[in-house]
Amino acid sequence: MTTSFQIDESELATVAHRSRNQLCTFQLENHHFCVDAIRVQEVIRFQSMTPVPLTENYVRGLINLRGQIVTAIDLRKRLGFDDLPDGTQPMNVVVKSRGGPVSLLVDRIGDVTELDTTDYEEAPPTLTRPLRDYIIGAYKLDSQLLLDLDIDALVGT
Repeated sequence: MTTSFQIDESELATVAHRSRNQLCTFQLENHHFCVDAIRVQEVIRFQSMTPVPLTENYVRGLINLRGQIVTAIDLRKRLGFDDLPDGTQPMNVVVKSRGGPVSLLVDRIGDVTELDTTDYEEAPPTLTRPLRDYIIGAYKLDSQLLLDLDIDALVGT
């Protein structure tokens, strides 16, 4: 049985056969990222969180999302970027992973956009680690490259 907080394997199978993808976009520094909109539970402002001792440095803490405890992952740390400047708060993109909901902390939220799958390519070989480990592909747009994140690799499920 699947709860509303977990990704349904049949949803993933449906995604693989579409000719157009609906994507939730966001930014870290000058990089543009996306995840399939079907995997996004919600987008919310920064939430206070409880630190978790003895975890990976990219686990920023736990947030209480209407009674559901959700792990917050600092994408800047996970992907090898510098910390946000002091006084700047990230946004939360709560995504459905195989293990349940996870909040990805991002700099800015973008739009939900629909792109043709023919614009999708393999991840560029010029990406450096650790970024390269979590990108499964990219969409070439007129003015930018939209990097497709592997949610399950990011959260370790």
